[in-house]
Amino acid sequence: MAAIDTVAPPGKLRRDAGVVGLLFASTTSMIGSGWLFGAYHASKIAGPLSVWSWVIGAVIIMLIALCFAELSTMFSKSGALVHMSHASHGETLGRLWGWMLFLSYAPVPAVEAEGIVTYANNYLPYFIKGDGSGTLTLMGFFASAVLLSVLAVLNLLAIRMLLKVNNTVTWWKIAVPLVTVVGLIAASSHWGVWHAAPGTYSSQGMFTAIPAAGIVFSFLGFRTAIDLGGESANPGRNIPMAVIGSVILAAFVYILLQVAFIMALSPDSLKNGWSSLNFAGAAGPFAGLAATLGMGWLALLLYVDAYISPGGTGLIYVTGGSRILYAVGDTDSGPQSLTKTSASGVPWLAVAVMWAVGVFFLLPFPAWQLLVGYISSITVLTYGLGPIVLMVLRRSQPDAPRAFKLAGAEILAPLAFIASNLVIYWTGFYTDSILFGMLLGGFAIYAVVFHLVQKKSASEFGWRNIGWLALWFGGLWAITALGTSQHALGMLGFWDGMAAVAIWSLVVIWFALHAALPAEETGALMERIQHGN
Repeated sequence: MAAIDTVAPPGKLRRDAGVVGLLFASTTSMIGSGWLFGAYHASKIAGPLSVWSWVIGAVIIMLIALCFAELSTMFSKSGALVHMSHASHGETLGRLWGWMLFLSYAPVPAVEAEGIVTYANNYLPYFIKGDGSGTLTLMGFFASAVLLSVLAVLNLLAIRMLLKVNNTVTWWKIAVPLVTVVGLIAASSHWGVWHAAPGTYSSQGMFTAIPAAGIVFSFLGFRTAIDLGGESANPGRNIPMAVIGSVILAAFVYILLQVAFIMALSPDSLKNGWSSLNFAGAAGPFAGLAATLGMGWLALLLYVDAYISPGGTGLIYVTGGSRILYAVGDTDSGPQSLTKTSASGVPWLAVAVMWAVGVFFLLPFPAWQLLVGYISSITVLTYGLGPIVLMVLRRSQPDAPRAFKLAGAEILAPLAFIASNLVIYWTGFYTDSILFGMLLGGFAIYAVVFHLVQKKSASEFGWRNIGWLALWFGGLWAITALGTSQHALGMLGFWDGMAAVAIWSLVVIWFALHAALPAEETGALMERIQHGN
C-alpha cells in the first residue's frame, strides 16, 4: 500500500481522518457546554417531561442526520454542506447557504468560551456581572477572547494530530457525564421528585424546551464529520457511520443526564414550581447539585470538566467552520484566499477568520443564554435544506453513486423537513423575527451588489430557483406570529400552529422540488464539484 504523503499539496487538504476520528469529532462537537447547562434549563421549562424533550430532540436530529448521511457520500469534500446547495438549486442558493452556515458555526466557539468563564466565575468572580443576567464583564470578554485564541492556535495542527488530541478529549467528555449520572443517582434520596409540583409544567413545555433549553444546540455537532469529509480516505463508509453513531452516543448520554439531574433535586428546590427551580450553586447546575449532596469530589471534577468539554467542542467547531470557509472560497462564493493552506494542509486564513468573527459575536451576545438562542435558530434553519437537497437528487440523479442510501427516504426526508420547521416554530416569534429580519437584510444587500454593483442580469441571479425561499421563511414567520409564544398575536393555538407548520412544509417541498435545476445541469455541477474544476 502506498504511503500517505506527510505534506499536502498547496491548496489541498490531507486525507488522514478515519472513522473513529470523525465519530469523535462529531461527538465532541455535541458534548460541550450544553451538557453543563441544558438539563437545568429543560427542567425549568418542562419539569419531569424534560426527559422526553431530549428523546424528541434526538429523534428530530436523527431524521435530519440520516438525510445528510446519504448526501455526505455524494459530496465527500470538506465543507460538503456548501457544495450540496449549489448542486440542487444553483450558485445563488449555494452562496447564500454557505454564508449562513458560516454564521451558524462562527459563534459556537464563542459560546463555549462563555460557558467556561461562566462556570469559572463561581470561584473567580471577575468574569460575570453580579446582576443574575450571566453577562460578561470586560475581564470576562478578554478572557473569552484569549480562550478563542488558544482554540485557533491548536487548529493550526495537521488534521491527523488535531483529531488525535480530540480523541483523547472525547473519551474524557463521555466519561465525566457518565460518572456524574452514576454519582447523582447513587447519592439521591428524592425519588418522589418526579411527581413534585404538579400543575407547574405542561406538555407544551416539552416541545418549547427543545430550542429554548439548548437541547437542539446540544445536538448540533453531528455535521462535523460531514465538514471533514474531504480529509477522510474512505468517506463513503466513514461519514455515515460517524454521523449516525455520534447522534446515538450523544442522545444516550444526554437522556441519562436529564434523568440523573431530576432525581438529584430536592423537593424544597421546587416549592415555587419547576419554573422557579433554584438551589445553591445553580449557576453551575451539576456542580451545585453535587455539592449539595455532599460529593465535593464530583463538584471538583465538574469544575475541571467545565474547561475540557466546552474547550473540546470549541476546538472542533473552529475546525468545522474553517472548512466551511474553505468551501466558500473553493466555490467562488467568497475570496479564494480562504483556500490557502499551510504545509500541513490546514486552511490557516479560514482559521484566522473564525477567530476574528467569534470574538465579534461576544459583543452583541455577551451571555451564554443569549448566544445559544441565536445559534439554535439559525442552525436549525440551515438543517432544513438537507432533506430538500436529498429529495431533489433522488429525482434528478437516481443513478448517482451513493455509498450509503437511506431506506424510506421518500417518507423520512419530508418528515425531517417538517421536524426542522417545527423547531423553528417552537423557538418563538421574537427570536424568529430577529432571525428572518437578519436574513432578509443580508439577502437584500447581496441582491443590490449583484444587480447594481456587478451589473449582472436576473437570469444569472437565478430568481426562479430560489423564489421558494420566500414562501418557506415568510410562511414560517407568519405562522409563528399568529401563535402563542411571547410577543405573538395568540390567534393560533399551539397545537394548531404545529399542524399548520406541517402542512405548510409540504407546500414548500412541492415548490422547492419544482424550482430545482434541470437534471443535466445538476449532474454537470456534481461532476465539477467532485473533481474540483
